Amino acid sequence: MKLSHFNFELPKELLAEYPSENRDEARLMVINRKEGTIEHKLFKDLINYFDEDDVMVLNNTKVFPARLFGNKEKTGARIEVFLLRELNEEQRLWDVLVDPARKIRIGNKLYFGEDESLVAEVIDNTTSRGRTLRFLYDGSYEEFRYKLNELGETPLPKYIKREVEPEDEERYQTIYAKHEGAVAAPTAGLHFSKHLLKRLEIKGVNFAEVTLHVGLGTFNPVEVEDLSKHKMDSEEIIITDQACETVNNAKQKKRRVCAVGTTVMRAMESSVSSDRTLNPFQGWTNKFIFPPYEFSIADCMITNFHTPKSTLLMMISAFVGHDLMMEAYKQAIEEKYKFYSYGDAMLII
Repeated sequence: MKLSHFNFELPKELLAEYPSENRDEARLMVINRKEGTIEHKLFKDLINYFDEDDVMVLNNTKVFPARLFGNKEKTGARIEVFLLRELNEEQRLWDVLVDPARKIRIGNKLYFGEDESLVAEVIDNTTSRGRTLRFLYDGSYEEFRYKLNELGETPLPKYIKREVEPEDEERYQTIYAKHEGAVAAPTAGLHFSKHLLKRLEIKGVNFAEVTLHVGLGTFNPVEVEDLSKHKMDSEEIIITDQACETVNNAKQKKRRVCAVGTTVMRAMESSVSSDRTLNPFQGWTNKFIFPPYEFSIADCMITNFHTPKSTLLMMISAFVGHDLMMEAYKQAIEEKYKFYSYGDAMLII
């Protein structure tokens, strides 16, 4: 399939600026692949589609406050610095994006905080907007990381034009987030409330946790018509023995295995054995899933509504089937579902 197969007109007003008032009361579209049917529910109705010993696989990554604002030495120009990943703990080296990039050259210093107690020096250009920064800070590593978190803000996606608000710190994070390392939330999981998780647990649904630290590469536009030529950025994943045992037991018993989000699906499909079971893994994945593709682990998934021509939309298309997916998206626009990170959800069974 080509890039143009994944284009559609998305009205700007359907891009969600805010989350639903209550996590589990977002809208839920339910797609039955076998029957070819589409239903309209609320997210908390999810419980009606799962039974005892089914498994939901969650991404327990935690978003860190990755967006900082600093001032350039001498000119005082305000510069946005987006932390992507730590390169060296000891030397406090970070891979970052800067905006506006044209003003930031090797050797420049940036000052952060009202007291300018945190300073960073640009030591390399990596891409047109990418830089390597060395942070200069007198305190211990723990104090340095605390300072970064204190000065950083919740890294809401760029499409959200409003200022970050206090509630974003909590709402742009799943309630089961544990391991810090993501610069974007695994958004399908944002809809789970403590109450809904408890109800699922009481019903006998089991949970497995994997970690995929979501990077900005997930949102990189695809710029080639031939999808086989698109290269994904690498993201770090951790799949434990315990997660594998829970998932593989469910598969053996022919119970439902549900990937909560495209990040979980990508992590699991990156570590499949020859007998189509899940393997433990710790490392990096740059797997790009697009049609046609045969999935090995999950037989259902939860996801948000994605933007045109995105790699996430391509994965969903491979799972649902292109025609049914495009019909679902047509209905979503007609029914005014909210799209993207703070948007509504879809259950595909």
